[in-house]
Amino acid sequence: MKASSYTSNSKKKKPKWLNLTLFIIILLILLHYIGNYYEKISNENAIISDYKKTWMEFYDLEPNSIDLVFIGSSHSYCTFDPEIIDNALGTNSFNFGSPLQHADSSYYILKEILKYHKPKAVVFEIYWDMIDDEFELKQADTVINAINNNEFKREFIYNVFPINEMIKYVFRPVRFQQDMFSYWNKKLVENVEKYIEPIEKKQNNVEGVSHYKSKGFIYSDIIIPEEKFYKTNQFIGFDGAKWDFNNTQKSYVEKLVQLCNKKDIKVVFVTAPVANISMEHINNYDILHNKISNFAKKLDVPYIDYNIVNKEKKLLVNENFRDDAHLNYSGVEIVMKDFINWYKKILNNY
Repeated sequence: MKASSYTSNSKKKKPKWLNLTLFIIILLILLHYIGNYYEKISNENAIISDYKKTWMEFYDLEPNSIDLVFIGSSHSYCTFDPEIIDNALGTNSFNFGSPLQHADSSYYILKEILKYHKPKAVVFEIYWDMIDDEFELKQADTVINAINNNEFKREFIYNVFPINEMIKYVFRPVRFQQDMFSYWNKKLVENVEKYIEPIEKKQNNVEGVSHYKSKGFIYSDIIIPEEKFYKTNQFIGFDGAKWDFNNTQKSYVEKLVQLCNKKDIKVVFVTAPVANISMEHINNYDILHNKISNFAKKLDVPYIDYNIVNKEKKLLVNENFRDDAHLNYSGVEIVMKDFINWYKKILNNY
């Protein structure tokens, strides 16, 4: 009995803190490898890759060689073609638009630009859906990864990120989860399409190309597919009367204007057009437009809204758009011609 008692007592349990420590170490290793995989998938995103090309091209430029800057969301890089602008105005312009770019990002992007260049003017593409929410992690991460500058990263994260978003940013599986969802959804669709009859596949496919051109501009000759007219149009049920500025994003637009004024840089606001069919779905757009227009007047910034211009002048048809919200190149050529004439008048009145 004594021997049995001695054997039982010698088999002591491991301390709970040791089990917990081992669990945390294993979890951190697992999160590290999952994060690497998620980040790899994210970097394969064509749009994100294109924005990295934008900044690689920018950093290769001669200092103080840019005199006109375009900045804003995807509407910026889908609308303002520096080649057309420069041929007409004799400028050397560059487009810094990025997917879902919010005003907080626009402000810090402009600060980064001004470290190397002294543009005479900034065209800020002001799209209502980018200035009505507090923060968007995905767009901020796209900007940080593309610029790839530790000083910019520290200042941007410290001044812009809410605490909870900083935590998400640190944990890469959370930070890149949207890209993973998109990736697996794409794979799922591709696998399903293998079993669809060729005729049905042809009807659902979008014909045309989209690629990075130069100076931040993305060329596309895709024509809006029929499903974007009604079935998947993002503007169905949108009511302009319910829209309003987010105070944080509004303050960053004001900071951007103040920075331009301080540097003696002319600044103008432009709202790029959404598809004609999309405008048919939007209620009370005039109320939304007036809020932005009055804001621009308060800041003493010239403003043109191409949804209003298109309605008045009938510049565009649905076939001038690549989807429900962005121009294709046929639409770009039309809008750029009108914009150049407007911009010349604005410069004469400055």
